[in-house]
Amino acid sequence: MKFYRDDRFPFSEPLLWIYASGVAEDVGVVVGARAVRGYGWAYCEVRRGRTRFLFPCGDVNAASERVGRLLRHRMFPATW
Repeated sequence: MKFYRDDRFPFSEPLLWIYASGVAEDVGVVVGARAVRGYGWAYCEVRRGRTRFLFPCGDVNAASERVGRLLRHRMFPATW
């Protein structure tokens, strides 16, 4: 695991960069944990200026499936 500060993601909280290598290009998603009303803590996709709910923190397997589907869609947008 490599720790570094990337200017593309100027956030002060710990984040996880998940990526997949594709034939044409690499795709990725930046994930963090945030407090969410009604869920407690949730995994969220972190983008500049906004976040997107992915899955509650209690179910890691379901959250990883959601991230996998998101990455597949970004790699092959015409097939989804």
